[in-house]
Amino acid sequence: MSNYKFVFVLMLSAVGFSQAQVRIVNSINNSAAPSSSAFIDASSNSTTNATTNVGKGLIFPRTDLTTFTTFSGTPTGIATSYPTRFDGMIVYNTATSGVAGVGSTQGTLTAGYWYYDNKSTTVNGGTWRPVSSATSSAVNILTTETVTNTLVNSAQVYAIKGTFTATGSSTAVDIPAPTGMTALYGITIYKAGTNTVYSRDLYSYTIATTAGNAITGSPTVSVVYPAGTYDYVLEYLK
Repeated sequence: MSNYKFVFVLMLSAVGFSQAQVRIVNSINNSAAPSSSAFIDASSNSTTNATTNVGKGLIFPRTDLTTFTTFSGTPTGIATSYPTRFDGMIVYNTATSGVAGVGSTQGTLTAGYWYYDNKSTTVNGGTWRPVSSATSSAVNILTTETVTNTLVNSAQVYAIKGTFTATGSSTAVDIPAPTGMTALYGITIYKAGTNTVYSRDLYSYTIATTAGNAITGSPTVSVVYPAGTYDYVLEYLK
């Protein structure tokens, strides 16, 4: 058998196998597929798998987004259908820290499913975002800027944790404003390891000032914190 005939036989075998396992829209062998909104239906069934207990799943490409430095090809797309500039592309990311090598990254990379959200006019102008799920909805607030699950009037709320030192003789303490911060959304002051929360508010907070920019207390009364080091979680808008 020539190589061409061998390849042709393999292709026929693959087509026959795919029709048994996967139903594809416009397949002449599946009358239901052309009317379905799903262009590929790979659902498990007892006819194909011999038992309803045999599962079938889709395995996504495994990608280390920190080493993903460029998009290949020219995705011109169709404005009414096909996504342009890789908007909506999904990968299974294996990196557990850092940021993607191309485009922006929402927060810090974690292992799991990420998609490319790109409404910009350039291929590299999008943002990699984690695919939310019930098991991955918790946000781990770090000492670097963390994206929370909260929006205010469609504006993203960010968070960051840190420490400040109180002298015991002044209401003023140093809580630096993160880069790009425009407004304070909330603050929690506590001491790690003690299960003690001291306050969830401040008397005042000045973004433009670095030293002594926060006044401890409530919105109505400033107070002097006892001397010591305190932990805080600052939530803010940009």
